[in-house]
Amino acid sequence: MSRSLTKPELQILEVLWTKGASSVREIHEGLPAKGRPAFTTVQTVVYRLEKKRAVRCVKRISKANIFEAAISRDDAHTTLVDELLALFGGRPKPVMARLVESGRLTLDDIKEAEEALKKLSKKGGSR
Repeated sequence: MSRSLTKPELQILEVLWTKGASSVREIHEGLPAKGRPAFTTVQTVVYRLEKKRAVRCVKRISKANIFEAAISRDDAHTTLVDELLALFGGRPKPVMARLVESGRLTLDDIKEAEEALKKLSKKGGSR
C-alpha cells in the first residue's frame, strides 16, 4: 500500500484489526471515549479509507454497511516506516540517532533488533 494514512484513519483501522468486521456505529463505539470524534466524522473517514482501498464493505445489514480492513496491520506499519525513512533521506541511521537521543530506544530494543537481523540474515533476507 503506497497511500499515506492519517492518524484518524489508523485509529479506525486499529478498531477493525482488533474487533473484525464492524459497522460505522461499532467502529465509532470502539474508539476511545476521550477525544472520540463525532459519528459523522468517523463515517467520513471510513468512506475515505474505502476510496484508498484500505477498508472494504463486506455486507449490508438493514441500512448499515459492514466494513473490514483490507490491509494488514503489518502493511500499514511498513508503509509508515517507509514514509518516516523517506523523511530522513531513506537512511535509518538518523532515525536511530533521534530515537537514542530522545531516550525512546533502549539497549534492550537494540538487542532485540540485533536478534531479528541475525534471524533475517540466516534466512538470506537481509536488506
